[in-house]
Amino acid sequence: MLHPAVAAHATLGGQLLDATTGRTRQTLAAALAESWMLAGRIEFFDLREPDRAGDTWVRALQAAGQADDALLGSAVLAHMAFIPGWTGQRPAATERMVAARTYGRRGQAGGHFVAWLDAVEAECATRSGDTRAALDLIAHAESVVEETDGRPMPEWMDWFSPIRLAAFKGNVQLTAGHLPQARETLLHVLDGLPHDADKQRTVILGDLGAVEAAAGRPQDAAQYAVRALELLETHWYATGLERVRVVRRALGPWEHEQYVRDLDDRLYGWGAVVSALAC
Repeated sequence: MLHPAVAAHATLGGQLLDATTGRTRQTLAAALAESWMLAGRIEFFDLREPDRAGDTWVRALQAAGQADDALLGSAVLAHMAFIPGWTGQRPAATERMVAARTYGRRGQAGGHFVAWLDAVEAECATRSGDTRAALDLIAHAESVVEETDGRPMPEWMDWFSPIRLAAFKGNVQLTAGHLPQARETLLHVLDGLPHDADKQRTVILGDLGAVEAAAGRPQDAAQYAVRALELLETHWYATGLERVRVVRRALGPWEHEQYVRDLDDRLYGWGAVVSALAC
């Protein structure tokens, strides 16, 4: 269920918008677009409810249009690309990314914003199996970030940074089978994440577990998955649990080993099962 404070804030903004005009209406519409965009992020990444997230992001796009804020519109459209992108529907994801980049140019997007668009498109390409395109996009994003490092980003864009770009890169390298490079990248990300980034940390731990499983180091893989589950007990994140499940499937050949059974005991504990079914 969506966080009550976020839902209430967005609902109130929608009610107030109808009673305003001119510059005040534009300012309020921009704030409303930000709220709906955040709400959609929670629905998609935290709760894994893509249909609800899609409806919410449509509201965000409408509000961005009322605010005439092209950069916000670009951000919303890029988020919407995740929905088909995560299920391997490359043409639909690409179409939304073309729209996002068009609005980004219209809004004179800075380098960090362009790099984030590259990272989003790279993740969509990865999930459709095109890791070569994804690696090219990540390389472009890295060059853009390096050239524009230190320049301001939109205040509302607090989910992206060079270390988050590296997290995208590590996942692409993992999927491409570049295991030593993925391990190095992901360990760098794990070391560099802010202290309050526990949800993202569960994803990185899951990806590291997948690296070790693919490298034939199942005990290390299980240990990373357990660490992720420990964090998920206090910082629930459906995307993080999805990564742990990927690791567990990869550990199938070793399922009778005690360390895998220990993982199963935690993975299928009451807390994790109830949280997963509540999403």
